[in-house]
Amino acid sequence: MYEDLRWFGISWDEGPDIGGPFGPYQQSRRRDLYLQTWQQLRKAGCIYPCSCSRKDLAQSSQAPHESSPGHLQAPDDEPIYPGTCRNKKSNAADPVGLNWRFRVPDGERIAFVDGHFGSQEFVAGADFGDFVVWRRDDIPAYQLAVVADDAAMKITEVVRGADLLRSTARQILLQHALQLPQPNYYHCELLTDPHGERLAKRHDALSLRALRKAGKLPAEIRQAW
Repeated sequence: MYEDLRWFGISWDEGPDIGGPFGPYQQSRRRDLYLQTWQQLRKAGCIYPCSCSRKDLAQSSQAPHESSPGHLQAPDDEPIYPGTCRNKKSNAADPVGLNWRFRVPDGERIAFVDGHFGSQEFVAGADFGDFVVWRRDDIPAYQLAVVADDAAMKITEVVRGADLLRSTARQILLQHALQLPQPNYYHCELLTDPHGERLAKRHDALSLRALRKAGKLPAEIRQAW
C-alpha cells in the first residue's frame, strides 16, 4: 500500500513507516490505550458484558431498522441489538472472553455537520442500537479504537467514506461519554461500478496496483476520476 500510494503521488507526515510524535502507529501495539478507554467506560457504567453469540443474534429475528430519511444505509451496518444482556453488570478488570456493548441513550438525537453532506442527524435506538466496543476474542472494536486514537493523536479532521456516516454518530456518543473533543468530519461519496455497487477488493482490476501494472500513469487516473 505504501508503494502504491507513493507512486500515485500521495505522501504523509507521520505513520508506521516513518514514525512521528504520536506513535506507535500500529493498532496492535496500542492495546494499553484501548484498555484504559474500556476501563473508563466501564467505571462510568456506559458499557455492559454481552454473552450473545452470532447465532443468538441471528435467531432474534431483529432485522436492521430503516434509516432516517436521507441517510445512507451502510452495506455492512449491524442490525439493532435486541437488548438481551442490557441489564447485565460486571466489575471485571479485563474485557477478555465477552463482547462488551455501549448502552446507547435511546431516543437521543446525535447531530453534526458533515463537510460534504451537510447537516446530519441520527436517533440512538432507532438508527442504531447498542454496539460492540470490545470483542470476546480480546480485540477492541473499530468504534472504540478510532475514538481513542483520534483523541490521543489530536486529530481535528476525519475524512472517510459515506458508508461510515452512521458510525460517526456512534463515535460522537463515545466522545461525549469519555469527555473527548469531537473532530470535524468529511465523508466522501463512494467509488462505484457501472451498476452502482461500491468498489471493493473483489474489483482487483481497478486497484492502483493493477492499473499501475497495466501501464497507466498517475496523472491519467486522476484525470479519469
